[in-house]
Amino acid sequence: MAHPKRRTSSSVRDKRRTHYKLTPKAVTLCPNTGELHLRHKAYVVDGDLYHNGQLAIKNYSKVSSAPAADTTGDDE
Repeated sequence: MAHPKRRTSSSVRDKRRTHYKLTPKAVTLCPNTGELHLRHKAYVVDGDLYHNGQLAIKNYSKVSSAPAADTTGDDE
């Protein structure tokens, strides 16, 4: 089994074990709607979908997942 040639110092070991804190998400205020949203992402305001400050889809509704098909075969 391989062994280290030199002892790993405590500062090197601790630097490896650190976890840098997360940076905050980039949030922008839309000039058209006045809503806060994540940059480069579409967002919904009053049922309408906006992207890049422009109306993308009017009366947008989220597509729900289809009900799972019954695979047991007990439909009698």
